[in-house]
Formats: sequence, C-alpha cells, structure tokens
Amino acid sequence: MHNVTIEYCKLCRWMMRATWMAQELLTTFSDELEEVTLKQNTGGIYNIYADGELIFSRKEEGRFPEITELKQLVRDKIAPQKSLGHSDKK
Repeated sequence: MHNVTIEYCKLCRWMMRATWMAQELLTTFSDELEEVTLKQNTGGIYNIYADGELIFSRKEEGRFPEITELKQLVRDKIAPQKSLGHSDKK
C-alpha cells in the first residue's frame, strides 16, 4: 500500500483545496492508497508527495495542479498500469 502527503500553507487557507484533492485521490486510488496525509506548513507551500517523493510543487510550477494532472502523477508513481478512464492522457 502507498501513501500521499499534501503539504499546504495554513496561512494561505489552502486546507479546503488540500482536503478536496485528498478526497479525489482516495476515491480514485481506493485499492492502492493506504492513506493521504494533510500536513500544515507556512510560506505559501503546496507540495504533494507520493511515497515520500516530491511529485508536485506549487512554487516550482508557479501554479496548483489540475486534478486530472495530479491523478496522473500519482498513478505514474504508485500504479503505472492503472487506467484513469476519461481522465487519462494518451
């Protein structure tokens, strides 16, 4: 089983975005994910880790991930053979 951590800036009030993304990931990867952890921080941070590896950084990308993009990044790390249906990029 795998885990994802969403580290977000509590001062920027990004908890709702983090909880929504966690819900989406838990729904999509119900058989692959053991947990999605929300981790508070400060400094405008919004980082997403899969099995401890940084897979998305808002500061590096200059934006938040789209949910389909995030699902693809998580899938590529934890379940490369899994189909994401209509959300999958060919």
